[in-house]
Amino acid sequence: MAPAGGRQQDDRVFVLLLGAALGLAACTTLPPPPVAQHPAVLQRDRPQAFALAGRFTLRHAGKSYAGRLDWRHDGEHNELLLSSPLGQTMAEITSDADGAQLRTSDGSTRTAVNIDQLLQSVLDYPLSLNQLLDWLRGRNPDGGRLELDPLGRPLRLLHEDWRVDYAYDSEQTQALPGRLFVEREGGFVLRLRIEEWQPLPAPEAP
Repeated sequence: MAPAGGRQQDDRVFVLLLGAALGLAACTTLPPPPVAQHPAVLQRDRPQAFALAGRFTLRHAGKSYAGRLDWRHDGEHNELLLSSPLGQTMAEITSDADGAQLRTSDGSTRTAVNIDQLLQSVLDYPLSLNQLLDWLRGRNPDGGRLELDPLGRPLRLLHEDWRVDYAYDSEQTQALPGRLFVEREGGFVLRLRIEEWQPLPAPEAP
């Protein structure tokens, strides 16, 4: 149950802000997810613009949350739509070179210099969108240890006190992950189930 009082709104946003243990198994009335789609033109080792749709759950500081995520990423421009497990829009985050803004379902807004500062101000936790983007693409940061599966794809990433495990819905060697399991020492647990990846079209030349 979300806490009452002044932090209720922040906790609702927190529920839907990237941090979540994909535990929709508890919502047994929901239909099963569609098979994840990974177009061959959207490849792991190419920094392409993409649209992503999925579900997440988060366990942090003794609380568990669940929600849906729709994310459009194109360079410095990001649009994230955060919804309840049943599809009710809870918050929308946008960011570009000029800054970042969060708008909640009740019309209130919050701004920051960039999206990482915005996320930390809402979550009170240093979760970087660029870090999540690197995890999704299986990039190995300096000082990290990346284990590969038999097809040469990321299987497990260990970096500092983070551990990221990957699962796939395709046998393609360049397939993007269908599931991410993220844990950090101290009790932060993120589960992300990606139902669909789509490449965004390249901008037309002027």
